[in-house]
Amino acid sequence: MTTPSTFSLALANEAATAHLMADLALLIGAGDVITLSGDLGAGKTAAARALIRYLADDPEIEVPSPTFTLAQSYDLATFPLIHADLYRINDANELEEIGLSPLPEGVVALIEWPERASDALPPDRIDIAFSHRPALGSTARAAEITGHGKAAAQVARLQTLRQFLDGAGFIDAKRQRMAGDASTRSYARLYRDQAAVILMNSPRRPDGPAIYDGKSYSAAVHLAEDVKPFVAIANGLRERGLSAPAIHHADLEGGFLITEDFGREGFVAGEPSQPIAERYEIAVDMLAAMHWKKLPDVLPLAPQLNYAIPPFDIDAMLVEIGLMLEWYLPDRDTAPSSAVRDAFVTQWRDLLGKTSALPKTWMLRDFHSPNLIWLDARSGISKVGVIDFQDAVLGPAAYDLVSLLQDARIDVPEQLELTLFTRYIKARHATDNAFDPAGFAESYAIMSAQRNTRLLGTFARLNRRDGKPQYLRHQPRIWTYLTRSLAHPALADLRGWYEAHVPPPQAASAP
Repeated sequence: MTTPSTFSLALANEAATAHLMADLALLIGAGDVITLSGDLGAGKTAAARALIRYLADDPEIEVPSPTFTLAQSYDLATFPLIHADLYRINDANELEEIGLSPLPEGVVALIEWPERASDALPPDRIDIAFSHRPALGSTARAAEITGHGKAAAQVARLQTLRQFLDGAGFIDAKRQRMAGDASTRSYARLYRDQAAVILMNSPRRPDGPAIYDGKSYSAAVHLAEDVKPFVAIANGLRERGLSAPAIHHADLEGGFLITEDFGREGFVAGEPSQPIAERYEIAVDMLAAMHWKKLPDVLPLAPQLNYAIPPFDIDAMLVEIGLMLEWYLPDRDTAPSSAVRDAFVTQWRDLLGKTSALPKTWMLRDFHSPNLIWLDARSGISKVGVIDFQDAVLGPAAYDLVSLLQDARIDVPEQLELTLFTRYIKARHATDNAFDPAGFAESYAIMSAQRNTRLLGTFARLNRRDGKPQYLRHQPRIWTYLTRSLAHPALADLRGWYEAHVPPPQAASAP
């Protein structure tokens, strides 16, 4: 049985309560249960209101006390939330009548007056008990936070986060929610004296089943398992004149960072979003400038501590494209025979052998529009702000150009892709007479097919395993990119396999 985790803190005013609830919001997810207890006027509803407004990213959203309605639902961008008040409940059996027993799956439940139905509470939950502290002022409160069962780790992490913010001087900073990504990381903007920084919560990646030669998926494909790669690569990029966020404060073991805020100016515009060609040109120039340099395999991280960038080897690439067999084909009701699967792996191993012989560079891996910020005040290629690179590996130069020019989330017209591809070729050839355009074009096609095959499987997995169907709307676009790359003569045999065995994705539905 897991030992509960508990800590207490003083809250000088309602703003301090709001900061606490915003910090908690970084660490919770669908299925979590949070109870709020205390005397009348102790601050339960204020805490609930602060959490809901933070998650909604709307400080004006109406959050009435559910004393009379008993439960109020909110369809938030992150997950649905139920705010319940059990003050008028006399028996736990009444919870079934109002739809709270059992609690709906996939929601966050925020429950005031939990003691009215304590026997019905789940064993995994976060309890927050508020109390008055008149000696500290008329608005002062104290909060005792306890995590039970699986939530004990969340509460322990919340305490570590609070200590980190306090040590960095941001415990009283205003928090603003930021959209997350498909990972376990979460982010917030912190405002102090009108200046903004970014708080990154990057918990150690949980190991999945060891089904890839004794390794989890993340270990097999060299995904970052903690925050250390982000810090090392960020420092390495900045040392070479490229724009990665400065690290202001770091807890390398806890997985918390406070970094420079690059702002919100992106590389796409319009509805639907389209590439801003001039900015994409500078991003291409940045990649060309980075790729012609000799880059180190090992980077300093801290005194007495280095970080070795892992290689994007054939085995890692095969595990990634294996998601096609594991997730995409089953999602399309297709079950290939063992012989068909073996042919897939054999053809891919032969193709990837060609790219493994090429020179290696820093492959940032997700170099596409969601991870690029336009820094207009800077000059040249430093205008390209890069914010996601913790999964960087040593791999083919073509991969990041594919990530940029075949963006999984927006349509990049084929003519623009060709124009920018040509720009890259000219830039590389201008700095290296030995650069082989035809060989690079072949590598580009192979890396495109590899990446887009992986993405089809990844988005199917996010749908089936993680309950995130929104990613399926990108699959038709990815299929278009994939068919472009399979047209290269070097991929003729592989193209035949896909035509025979891979059904296209279903038409995208409205988001």
